[in-house]
Amino acid sequence: MKMIDNNMMDALSEEAHKSPRLRKNFNFHESHNEPSQRLLNAMEPGSYIRPHRHLTDPKPEAFLVIRGHVALVVFEDDGRVESVVQLRAGSGVVGAEIPVGAWHTVVSLESGSIFYETKPGPFNPIHKNDMAPWAPEEGSDAAREYLERVIEEYREYKPDI
Repeated sequence: MKMIDNNMMDALSEEAHKSPRLRKNFNFHESHNEPSQRLLNAMEPGSYIRPHRHLTDPKPEAFLVIRGHVALVVFEDDGRVESVVQLRAGSGVVGAEIPVGAWHTVVSLESGSIFYETKPGPFNPIHKNDMAPWAPEEGSDAAREYLERVIEEYREYKPDI
């Protein structure tokens, strides 16, 4: 049995904080070939996940925040933000399932944020056609600026972000 406790989450958050990508995952599945991919994802503010979808390898994806505060951002096909859902541990909305083909990203809004993620396996890397062509590549100079712009766009509508 694999347990999720505060010591595990503290250690995972510390690894995320020290990582250049500002995130770290812990896989519960033993192999990428398993029919169910289950993991914890520790994510710090400033971590950038390029908006993407799961259409070429069609799979839904579900998130459940168990610590901290993140925003799930869903985009239109042209890159305009369609919706922002705040997921906060212990609040009224703690999780969401993203349908197949929806452009999305997750943004950490609080240090120490951790979410449980699950999707059908086997794991396949995101196909290049499923990476948003209107968003910069992870690790590029434009990625941080893009992330800040996405957050700023919705601060006027959701001032607690």
